[in-house]
Amino acid sequence: MEYILNLEFEMKKIVSILLAVMMLFSVAAMFAACGNTEQPVADGGNGEETGAVLSMATNANFPPYEFKEGDGYAGIDVEIAQAIADYLGMTLEINDVEFGSIIGGVQSGKFDMGMAGMTVTDERKESVNFSNTYAVGIQSIIVTEDSDIASPDDLDGKKIGVQQDTTGDIYASDDYGTENVTSFKNGADAVQALVTGKVDCVIIDNEPAKSFVAANEGLKILDTEYVEEEYAICVAKENTELLDKINEALAALTEDGTIAAIVAKYIPAE
Repeated sequence: MEYILNLEFEMKKIVSILLAVMMLFSVAAMFAACGNTEQPVADGGNGEETGAVLSMATNANFPPYEFKEGDGYAGIDVEIAQAIADYLGMTLEINDVEFGSIIGGVQSGKFDMGMAGMTVTDERKESVNFSNTYAVGIQSIIVTEDSDIASPDDLDGKKIGVQQDTTGDIYASDDYGTENVTSFKNGADAVQALVTGKVDCVIIDNEPAKSFVAANEGLKILDTEYVEEEYAICVAKENTELLDKINEALAALTEDGTIAAIVAKYIPAE
């Protein structure tokens, strides 16, 4: 009987030890899981995937900078944004929105950055920060081939079509009065209004202007430039870390010729 009691006692000791060991492993696993909640961030330029997403707001109706292609997007800004994301080791997410909602979306944190052939202006700088310039744009004037408009000096009293919230909209409203400017949802609608005689001209960036003129017989671009401007990427004012990384990426992509190659792909040297 004494032998049996001792055996039972020893078995209870073994079970107790096993239970204690199992509890220690469980606690260790729990702390390990709790300590692994940090979200992945960009690695700063070695190109390794981190799992972080770089969300870009754009208006994909602005060729050759951004436009829809099949189920996806293409254009200068799209490829530069992808190159930036690759450099930072991030996954690019493109959001096609109204141009006028880009800055507000970036400002509120809905999007990480805005890239849509966007010109740096003092007014916009009050709401967001801008990266270094990555391209130079020109505001041009599209007219019908039989138009009597020969230069910006001839626009007084004319009906001017623009894409809403763009610098063309801002400049034309300031120079010629809002009563003479009609804003359209996108550049294509403004050009269609010109084709149908609802406006006398359209002010828009030069590269999209070329595409619209090529696609619509009877239109031409005036030789005289309206405004020259710089394109940059907008980022929320408090997101200085991302802005620094974007500028670092732009510098590297400029130095190795990536940006020049992308621009040349869509705007061949004449």
